[in-house]
Amino acid sequence: MPTADAVDLSYAIGLPPEEAIAYFKEKGYAISFKWQDVWAEAHARAFTVSGITRLDVLTDVREALTAALENGETLADFQNRLQPLLEAKGWWGKGRIVDEATGEILGKRLNPRRLETIFRTNLQSSYMAGRFQEQLASAELRPYWEYVAVMDNRTRPAHRSLHGRVFRYDDPFWSRFYPPNGWNCRCRVRTRSARDMERLELLASSSEGRLEEVDQPIDREGNTRKVIAFNDPATGKRFVADPGFGFNPGVAAYEPDLSRYPPELAKQYRKYKEAA
Repeated sequence: MPTADAVDLSYAIGLPPEEAIAYFKEKGYAISFKWQDVWAEAHARAFTVSGITRLDVLTDVREALTAALENGETLADFQNRLQPLLEAKGWWGKGRIVDEATGEILGKRLNPRRLETIFRTNLQSSYMAGRFQEQLASAELRPYWEYVAVMDNRTRPAHRSLHGRVFRYDDPFWSRFYPPNGWNCRCRVRTRSARDMERLELLASSSEGRLEEVDQPIDREGNTRKVIAFNDPATGKRFVADPGFGFNPGVAAYEPDLSRYPPELAKQYRKYKEAA
């Protein structure tokens, strides 16, 4: 078992929470050539892989991801399951698929590097959606949520800057920056009780007055999208999730059974939903 501070995705998906599996299974499909075509919350509601424009290939990828989530499979298991199917259909390798008769670009092939990004991002989003539901359900006892980054040489500086920061569960910060906050993001959230806060001498931060709408570049052509940024008083810098992220996957995709929540927590969930 990993230590409390370790983030081992294979261990996480090996547990798999029912909420995470439900999140992934309830997604519909969206066909897109560019990842920018299916934006943020829409990505949480519809499964898509940029460059895959054939529904049968998209279905193959989704079914392989579902199996990995349900069975606690590794990246290698995922690739071994999917690669023969992609090879048979001509979608494995490098480069684009082009119609020889018309010259039309039909899609982009998949390779080990792209499969790793697809695997980690989709399973991390699904797992974190399940984690959010569980954590919100117990927020009366553990109302303080701590941002936890993996502090190694692969961690983005911006994500590193949030490591150890604590916000209450009902702070608007979590409606936009509950992990993952980017491609291959490995961050997570740990809950704390009032007793934990006192024992560990932790201080809660607040995003009040520090969230603002900004223009974020999303491609090399200079196109932008309106996103929410957090002006961090601890660093003096602006934190913005990677393009296409910046939403809470546990809120955007589906509605939990709020009857099992205490009234105050159900009310807070609805606030999250409005913010999404």
